[in-house]
Amino acid sequence: MVIDAKMLLMIFIINLSYITLNTIRFMLTMKGYRLIAPIVSVFEITIYVLGLSLVLNRLDNPWNLAAYAIGYGVGIGIGIRIEEFLALGYIMVTVIIPDVESKMPEELRELGYGVTMNYAYGREGERMILEILSPRKNERTLYKEIHKLEPKAFVISYEPKYI
Repeated sequence: MVIDAKMLLMIFIINLSYITLNTIRFMLTMKGYRLIAPIVSVFEITIYVLGLSLVLNRLDNPWNLAAYAIGYGVGIGIGIRIEEFLALGYIMVTVIIPDVESKMPEELRELGYGVTMNYAYGREGERMILEILSPRKNERTLYKEIHKLEPKAFVISYEPKYI
């Protein structure tokens, strides 16, 4: 069995490209990007058919299948990294803090966050509840600020579908 390194590299790169685009297209679709997701899918499926045909026409060499599978795995990792870098959309963060006299809402507002404040009563008494809508690009910074201002804060976050 002859190992064609050039063919293996081509299969790997094609499948890596396909799966990277597939991951990004899926995330764009889930976030409601109705124009860009179909455009990405045109490139995605073209690359997919090309890569699959290269492997199916050369099934006698298991290295081709291995290159295809490895490209698949690496493509998912790269697609996830790209999506994290783009950080599309918003997050909604609910923060529950035990100190109802806390200045956290004002301090977060001074940092540019929109904060809605409510009071609640839990098993251990009064609590302050903060609702913060933030671009996903600011997510990690927001968590650090919350922890810095109130280490005992209970934080829940989710991605709203519609705003």
